[in-house]
Amino acid sequence: MLQLTSGGRPHYYVSYRRNTFAQMKLPKYALPKDMHVISTDENQVFAAVQEWNQNDTYNLYISDTQGIYFTLALENVKSSRDLEGNVMIDLYEVAGIKGMFLANKKIDNQVKTSITYNKGRDWHLLQAPDTDLRGNPVHCLLPYCSLHLHLKVSENPYTSGNIASRDTAPGIIVASGNIGSELSENDISMFVSSDAGNTWRQIFEDEHSVLYLDQGGVLVAMKHTSLPIRHLWLSFDEGRSWSKYSFTSIPLFVDGVLGEPGEETLIMTVFGHFSHRSEWQLVKVDYKSIFDRRCAEDDYRPWQLHSQGEACIMGAKRTYKKRKSEKKCMQGKYAGAMSSEPCVCTEADFDCDYGFERHSNDQCLPAFWYNPSSLSKECSLGQSYLNSTGYRKVVSNNCTDGVREQYTAKPQQCPGKAPRGLRVVTSDGTLTTEQGHNVTFMVQLEEGDIQRSIIRVDFGDGSAVSYANLSSTEDGIRHIYQNVGIFRVTTQIKNSLGTDTAVLYLHVNCPLEHVHLSLPFVTTKNKEVNATAILWPSQVGTLTYIWWFGNNTEPLITLEGSITFTFSTEGMNIITVQVSAGNTILQDTKMIAVYEHFQSLRLSFSPNLDDYNPDIPEWRRDIGHVIKTVLVEVTTISSEHILVAILPGLPTSAELFILPYKNSNGESKETAEDLQQISEILVQKLNQNAIQFDLKPGVRILVHAAHLTAAPLIDVTPSHSGSAMLMLLSVVFVGLAVFVIYKFKRVARFPKTNSCSQEAIGRKISWTSWTPTSERDQTAKDCPGSRTRQCIDSCPADKHTGGQMSEECSSGAGSISTVAETQSTKEIPTCINV
Repeated sequence: MLQLTSGGRPHYYVSYRRNTFAQMKLPKYALPKDMHVISTDENQVFAAVQEWNQNDTYNLYISDTQGIYFTLALENVKSSRDLEGNVMIDLYEVAGIKGMFLANKKIDNQVKTSITYNKGRDWHLLQAPDTDLRGNPVHCLLPYCSLHLHLKVSENPYTSGNIASRDTAPGIIVASGNIGSELSENDISMFVSSDAGNTWRQIFEDEHSVLYLDQGGVLVAMKHTSLPIRHLWLSFDEGRSWSKYSFTSIPLFVDGVLGEPGEETLIMTVFGHFSHRSEWQLVKVDYKSIFDRRCAEDDYRPWQLHSQGEACIMGAKRTYKKRKSEKKCMQGKYAGAMSSEPCVCTEADFDCDYGFERHSNDQCLPAFWYNPSSLSKECSLGQSYLNSTGYRKVVSNNCTDGVREQYTAKPQQCPGKAPRGLRVVTSDGTLTTEQGHNVTFMVQLEEGDIQRSIIRVDFGDGSAVSYANLSSTEDGIRHIYQNVGIFRVTTQIKNSLGTDTAVLYLHVNCPLEHVHLSLPFVTTKNKEVNATAILWPSQVGTLTYIWWFGNNTEPLITLEGSITFTFSTEGMNIITVQVSAGNTILQDTKMIAVYEHFQSLRLSFSPNLDDYNPDIPEWRRDIGHVIKTVLVEVTTISSEHILVAILPGLPTSAELFILPYKNSNGESKETAEDLQQISEILVQKLNQNAIQFDLKPGVRILVHAAHLTAAPLIDVTPSHSGSAMLMLLSVVFVGLAVFVIYKFKRVARFPKTNSCSQEAIGRKISWTSWTPTSERDQTAKDCPGSRTRQCIDSCPADKHTGGQMSEECSSGAGSISTVAETQSTKEIPTCINV
């Protein structure tokens, strides 16, 4: 037997005589969460199943001959755990009597002992002894009072458990227990039955270990105690009377008792120690001297097995021979049952078949979930199947004739039926699979002529397969999906009498490897901000996005990877997004600063920095920290005012944010004018090439200013929409067109262009294209600082260009006026300082 888990539920499979594994069929709503096999004797399985609504009890189920179809034998059997944590079921199979079991059942929080003689078809309580050990009458009336036994079997071969029986001593059962309304751990006595549990006698008031010698002809009892002992008790009449014997002259702390191999032996060994400090002591006891002869035929009497007077048990009358109680002779080897005679079959020899339940009138009727008219999957027109009567004979029952024919399942011709109850599932019970992996579909049909039915499976991705009959799909239908998405898998089965269709929606995913949360580093209060989760790979499949904002404990769950939000208070806020794809959950966390006002400046770097940019978050954070440290050292501006964020992608760029500083009360000390002054200082130092750092020995990186705005710049990541990119490209093309037209007009009107204007324009172009330091120095020499005003004045802006040329020249000169103008318009200027 093996266990497989699918959809969170365990499923059990069994192989009969090494054939293909088949799923074990328990009642539909048993829903087992644990199972233990009690016995596999006599061509069937006895199993204890803990169902979904049980905690400390198990239900007993018994199978058919192949171990596939299980029916209920007894409910709510008590369980416990041993010292190693193993589950112990309070069920005991009586040795020597086929089909006889004892079980402790929990009824209304009371544990009671029951007995069965026919493998669980019928159970009843144990009748208490008529008298106690002293001969006083015991007033115990069923079902309110009965005998209850402890059914734990010792795993230690040197100590006995709470109950014992032997194959070579049929009918003799010795156990500890109590008389009352329920099983108790107190007032435990020893009881014996010599007629297979029909009647019981009390033999000791304390717990004893009992050993079977000479095939049960001699019972040896030794008291369970922590004190040293030197006596034991012997019985030669199956526990009816006991004699006291001394086995040692010095009291011995007994640790165990062991009989010699062979049930006919009369030798036992007691081992223990005389004191806690002494060594092990072994005492060998030989009882052969008690007997003076071997038993003869006339020393025995016949004994017929019965259950409360009913002699037919498991379909037969069995008679054993037992030694007469007054005879004191040695039995020797066991001869077994004297005779066995089959009985005529009655209703008592049949249990309810799979899918049927026994009602109060002792009839087996279909369970609410079972349809008796459902046909076997293998049944096809022209074939036959066994039509159950609702009953099946108890396995190993030997009855003949009688009602056997009436209760036995009848072969019946398979009628043609339209397919009904078609289902399609995946082999592992899930509704997801990975792109490029094999997925196996299992097709199931409740009824219909499967041999003459055509099956077609449409996988939903443009491919489909057809099969001539359902039998050819027993091993499943395999398919590989090359794309991600949700696919509608449609299965249709058709025969001459009708059709049936089943649909399954399969989610095909690609493993999610990375999540990047894209959002601005700084934003203004009460302004909408867009956050986007960028995935790698971009096509993953069905996704769920979980968003956390600030200190909110309740997340926002969406099916889209972008979300818009606002912050109404200033400060630092944490945003976290988790992306769930199948069994994978990845997350990214970013921090965003919220202020009433701030300024941002785009930074660029020497081109050689790109050679060392691995484009990972850790590298960007470290470079940002280095730049911030250099800015603070060079400008002496407080670090509270500066935030440097390196942007993803190449070429390497960054944003420098000038932030208002807040005091301990959360109030801002700076106004917009203060931030303007700070930004001018930073721009000046950047234009002077004062901000630089050594990435590694011999590699110096210069930091340049690109442009300054009074609002957060758009995060240049792959998350922006195509429409925004098209608009930006349109603006660029329009600007180029205007510039070309303007150039042609200037050439036509002024064949001799002013040389200073050319130098200024050339200087602008060379800075924008990241001219090396040596070239910038040469350009400065061509148009030195003493001539800057002359260069600007020589540009006839009002007369020729409508102000465009004036703007270019002033920007090319690197004056602070460009910064002020850019801030006031909040637009990207035509000429920029770099």
